[in-house]
Amino acid sequence: MLSGVKVVEICGIGPGPFCAMHLADLGANVIAVERSVQEPAGPGYVMNRGKRSVVADLKTAEGRNLVLKLIEGADALIEGMRPGVMERLGLGPDVLQARNPRLVYGRMTGWGQDGPLAHAAGHDNNYISLSGALYYTGTEGEVPISPITAIGDIGGGALYLAIGVLAGIMNARETGKGTVVDAAIVDGSAHLLSLLLATKRKGLIVGPRGKNVHDGSHFFSTYRCKDDEYITLGSLEPQFYALLLQKLELDPAAFPQWDRERWPEMREQFAGIFAGRTRADWCALLDGTDVCFGPVLSPEEAATHPHMKARGVYFERDGRLEAMPAPRFDGTAMPAGAVPVRGQHTEQIVNALSRGDAAKVWAAE
Repeated sequence: MLSGVKVVEICGIGPGPFCAMHLADLGANVIAVERSVQEPAGPGYVMNRGKRSVVADLKTAEGRNLVLKLIEGADALIEGMRPGVMERLGLGPDVLQARNPRLVYGRMTGWGQDGPLAHAAGHDNNYISLSGALYYTGTEGEVPISPITAIGDIGGGALYLAIGVLAGIMNARETGKGTVVDAAIVDGSAHLLSLLLATKRKGLIVGPRGKNVHDGSHFFSTYRCKDDEYITLGSLEPQFYALLLQKLELDPAAFPQWDRERWPEMREQFAGIFAGRTRADWCALLDGTDVCFGPVLSPEEAATHPHMKARGVYFERDGRLEAMPAPRFDGTAMPAGAVPVRGQHTEQIVNALSRGDAAKVWAAE
């Protein structure tokens, strides 16, 4: 789908590489510029799948010149340094866009390019705690638990950068002018709350953590089973809740759905019920029904679930589990590209650059 889109990635950690991998998954031609360090034994870094890898020391004139030559034929560059680092290397947006005015310069950070915290260190959980995205995770009396990388690095970071870069490329193709995309995890993870904030007007969020439908009710919750595994319920709509009570053989009069005062009591009763059978038992009873039910599975377990197997969501390569590219187009998933070892394409690309052969620079092996 993104055939013909050319991206240079200045490799960092976390959301930047994921963003570039996602673009490669969707067909973009991505050249990853990695640090020249020894590649450990074994397969390459899975976040580099579908990319070609070159090594360069950006603190040297040779390394900087490599990037300058690469971006001349690129649609976009992605970097995940702290604000000001690329400028100090002589590779900031002004320099690169002077060489290629159509270049979209994608910047991935936690705090953003400006603001009081812009230059501070941080990680996924710090960003989503500040943005408000962590607040409603967990239940009353429990500490909020960060869904590691999902809300911040990936949801609020990498995916927003990908959307921003693609929007910038569309604009550049229309206007001939590139742009600088400031993708901050605090911005993206706050924007992810838009649906949650909208539900306040519907009365589903009426108070602090533990007092709302998703974190305080008995019908939208996670429960421990007899075998110490877990299941989830999301029986929000009245018809789904009625079916849940029917499946559990409970009297609807004894379990009024919207009696908020009784939610803690009913939640405790539900906890006792679900603790009486194993996760497999509950799957046999509730899986595939309109109760809105799901077992809590590890990624390895998820890969073997009949639904996930039928869709081919996971696959194994070199002894490790990977997820297939998403989304699908016309019912078909994009193929997962090969994972290069660090620097695998350095010679090929450097030689093509030295000859001024732009077609070979961006030609796949």
